[in-house]
Order: sequence, then structure tokens, then C-alpha cells
Amino acid sequence: MSNGLRARQASGGDMEKERETLQAWKERVGQELDRVVAFWMEHSHDQEHGGFFTCLSREGRVYDDLKYVWLQGRQVWMYCRLYRTFQRFHHSQLLNAAKAGGEFLLRYARLAPPGKKCAFVLTRDGRPVKVQRTIFSECFYTMAMNELWRATGEVRYQTEAVEMMDQIVHWVREDASGLGRPQLQGAPTAEPMAVPMMLLNLVEQLGEADEELAGKYTELGDWCARRILQHVQRDGQAVLENVSEDGKELSGCLGRQQNPGHALEAGWFLLRHCIRKGDPELRAHVVDKFLLLPFRSGWDPDHGGLFYFQDADDFCPTQLEWAMKLWWPHSEAMIAFLMGYSESGDPVLLRLFYQVAEYTFRQFRDPEYGEWFGYLSREGKVALSIKGGPFKGCFHVPRCLAMCEELLGALLSRPAPTPTPTPVPTPARRGAE
Repeated sequence: MSNGLRARQASGGDMEKERETLQAWKERVGQELDRVVAFWMEHSHDQEHGGFFTCLSREGRVYDDLKYVWLQGRQVWMYCRLYRTFQRFHHSQLLNAAKAGGEFLLRYARLAPPGKKCAFVLTRDGRPVKVQRTIFSECFYTMAMNELWRATGEVRYQTEAVEMMDQIVHWVREDASGLGRPQLQGAPTAEPMAVPMMLLNLVEQLGEADEELAGKYTELGDWCARRILQHVQRDGQAVLENVSEDGKELSGCLGRQQNPGHALEAGWFLLRHCIRKGDPELRAHVVDKFLLLPFRSGWDPDHGGLFYFQDADDFCPTQLEWAMKLWWPHSEAMIAFLMGYSESGDPVLLRLFYQVAEYTFRQFRDPEYGEWFGYLSREGKVALSIKGGPFKGCFHVPRCLAMCEELLGALLSRPAPTPTPTPVPTPARRGAE
């Protein structure tokens, strides 16, 4: 850990040193964002068919040309968001690549237009390979179209986004039969946290600077927040990944499953909801249950980093990769703790941001070829050298870096908020089963 980037608690005479640390992190994060975006711009663009290659080796070579719809949507969204919000990314090459990706989605993503169901995987030239009976391809399709509208002003993209959003809401709240997912007799009626999380994210996406849509989705956003909050179980001592439809704990491994990174991501989604609602009491609850609690249970006290999966009763999780350290939970943790500090002024949250960020930059970053490794062993060694695949694309890393750069810039432009101290969470010791 470098002295210039070591976590310091700001108080009194330390305030100037704290600002120096924040400035150093802002510069470090910004430089890394430039390197990550450059990697994807150099290696992922399909100039022949449009869209993006995401199965990339460490050096950026394409090892499979299949195209995953949710990753196509994520990259379109990411490029447009960077184009809109950062002056240094406001150039035609980035926007043109985003438009090429968006047009590829418009032509090929939906299985049977005018039907809305999207494929999960396409061939390089757009033929469907596989479909998932979930809403996630459609969610990232919606995000891509909305951002394309914001970046280009072309109304057809926004029309597509709103129509797909209406379909997703129908599937989730009224009739899921269109997803092709029959309810088997022995299957529990479980609600994964990912569903209300994604809908809450879409509520924010479509409602940004749009009073009409923000009003349309107000009730939906409140519903999503309530559904996410019911995943806090066991008298507030655990965030469970799956609960019953009426908000009760499920039996067995499914019911005991925890995913610290997912809880932290839900935490910053909820923080943004609290900001929109102007609800400081809910904000304090979210910080306690979705930021500090997952860190307390999920941080590995022996090797550092966040466990991927956990079992609430300390049985060995059924997922064989449970003890691995993955890129995206650490990206979400950086956002969550920095956003929590920005909203509350609690120095504990800033210290946790520094702790997670130092680990993440040290272990995941590839100084030789750019971008981040995605999959590490428990000890922090690179397990897979690939930079992209069916699940890792141009999204979590650049979104984290872009949001952290913006948050750090905002913190540096204002006086430090009055702190509300919180006890430092002590990570529980967990060994391999």
C-alpha cells in the first residue's frame, strides 16, 4: 500500500491530508478508467457486423465470437454514459461504436419481433443461440436504448426503451408466462434479490431528468425498494439472496445463500432511491444493513477481499467458487462505500472505501495489458487470465471507475460533511470448509 493512498480518517488538522488522499485517488481512478476504456475500444469492436466481442484473452485476442445480449447492452450503455458525462470521452469514435452496438441489438436481439423476448446469446452475425427465461437481457437492452436516446436525441431509441420497460414490468408484476418459465410442483416460489434490484435500477435510469417518467415509475420504485428490503432477515443480522414471495426465509441451501457483493450493489441502488425520496432514516438503515453488514460477514480476514458466496449458517456454500474473489463485487463495494460516505459523512465508510480500493487495484488490475482480471483464488492469485467472457464485459469495471471519479470530484468540490460516527465492523473469521 502506498503512503500517498493510505486510508486516513479526516478530523481537525488531518483535513488537508484527507483532501490530498481524495485527490490522489481521483487521479488514480481517472487514469485507470482511461486505460480500461482504451482496452475495449481497441479490442472489442466488430467492424464487420456491429456490436462487440466480449470473449477476450488477457492481451485482448478474441477467443470466441459469440455475442451475449446483456453484455452488448451494457457496453452500449457504458459508452453512451461516458460520452454524455465526461468531456474527454465526448468524441465521435465512442458514440459511433455505441450506435453500431445499438443497431445490432435492434436488428437481432429480439427473438420474434414485435415480441419483446430477447435472446441471451447470438452468433457473431446475429442468429439466436440460446434464450434465458429471465428478464436480464431485456433490462440491459432497455438501459442501452435509453442511453442512446440521451446521447443522440433519436426518439426511436427512447420509444424502444419505454416499450420494453412496460413489458418487463408486466412480466414481473402481472404475468410471467411470456418468459417461458413454467412453475414446477416442487419448485419454491422464491424471489431472488436481482429482480427488484434491476427494476429499481431501471426506474432511476428512465426517470433521470425526466419528470413524466419519474412520476410514472414512482410507485414501482417504492415497490422495488420494499421487495429488496425484505431480504434483510434473521432480526436484521443477514441479507439473504432469496426469500419467499411474501418475504419469509426459505429452507435449505437456497434460503441460506448470501452474496456480499450483490448486497452491496443493492445498497447503493437503495442509497440513490433514498436520495430521490429525501429519506435520511431509510438511508441510515441501508448503510447499516446493506453496506456494513455484508462487509462484516463477507470480508476475508485471512487474505482480504470479499467472498463470492456464503452460507448464513456457516455450512460450505454449494457453489464451488464460493471462496473466489471476483471483480464485480469489489467494484460494487467501492461505489457503495464512497457513495455512503458522500451522503453521510461517516469516516468509517471512507476508510472501508480505501480498504476495498487498495485491495482491488492491487489484485485485479493488470498493469501490462490493461483492464482487470476477473477471477482470483481465495489467496488473490489470478485463476483465469481472460479479460472478458459470457459474464464479464465492458461494464462493472468502467462503471465503478466512472462513478468513483464523479463522487471523488464532488467530495473535493465541497466542504466535508459533519460526520456521524459508526462503529468499525469487525470481519468474522471464516475458513475453508
